[in-house]
Amino acid sequence: MNYLDTEIIKIDRKQMDIDALEKAGNILRGGGLVAFPTETVYGLGANGLDEEAARKIYEAKGRPSDNPLIIHIADLEDLDRIVEEVPEAARRLAAAYWPGPLTMIFRKSACVPYGTTGGLDTVAVRMPSDEIAREMIRRGGGYIAAPSANTSGRPSPTTAQHVYEDMDGKIPLILDGGAVEIGLESSIVDLTTGIPTILRPGYVSLEMVQEVLGRAEMDRGLISEDSSVKPKAPGMKYRHYAPKARLKIVEGPMERVISYINDRADSSKRVGIICTEETLQKYACGTIKCIGSRQDELSIASHLFAVLREFDEDGVEEIYSESFDTPQLGQAIMNRLLKAAGHQRIDVSEIEEEL
Repeated sequence: MNYLDTEIIKIDRKQMDIDALEKAGNILRGGGLVAFPTETVYGLGANGLDEEAARKIYEAKGRPSDNPLIIHIADLEDLDRIVEEVPEAARRLAAAYWPGPLTMIFRKSACVPYGTTGGLDTVAVRMPSDEIAREMIRRGGGYIAAPSANTSGRPSPTTAQHVYEDMDGKIPLILDGGAVEIGLESSIVDLTTGIPTILRPGYVSLEMVQEVLGRAEMDRGLISEDSSVKPKAPGMKYRHYAPKARLKIVEGPMERVISYINDRADSSKRVGIICTEETLQKYACGTIKCIGSRQDELSIASHLFAVLREFDEDGVEEIYSESFDTPQLGQAIMNRLLKAAGHQRIDVSEIEEEL
């Protein structure tokens, strides 16, 4: 890959910089890459209908080529060109949650290259709610393939600086719209099976999908460690979001969780701790990071990836995290944490029973 001068342009949603958006659009239409904000995380965009442009995304990220990309659109009428058909379930979900943090999987049309879909006959599509993203998509040709703008396997970027850390020299432009709102990637719903199935949990929960469709289910492979299965959606197969230090999730009654983590932190190793406002004062040593409040799920979601990146800067050797069983976003938060931890989890209740 040739080294590029990576430019960062700050952009204000209240007063759009048309020149910056046109510059981004020109790069995308010319087959280049642009990083941009969405309400979920920062995306690394390329023309989704150009197989060579999509290949550049995989190269910049170091992403496995069988890991499908999501095509982002700005207007609902653009959906018809890239899918074989739009089922009624999709129209109902779009009416409820588009624009927004929801991706739907359809049977792809012939104009979508296999280089974008990871070799699959299906295509993942999303319409982001972020105004910068949608304006850039329109100027870039209308169909922008975009995974998260990070090195594959690293924590997803929630600020332009995170993108710069991973993509400096690899892409020509980063649009800086500030910190993202949600901080977790979109929910993914597969509409190509008999029952609508959530392949990746996110802000739009299973219950929210069921409210619209009546029937939907979670994919049983969401927490599978089987690497032999071809991924049906982005992020299903490969380890993601991982900090450099080994991360373990500690589950069980909270007082026992705190006691277990404190025992591990009181050692010669440099230990990182992920906690909440409710438990912050109960930890005695280690590199302690408060991720948010259990009374505000969005505060936890929006800080998760940034905290994991901060531990890399701190040089800790091990990280212990509390688990998060919150009503709406808990499943999505735990999905990301489990992938970051390589599914390493400790149940302190089982440890006590053994004693």
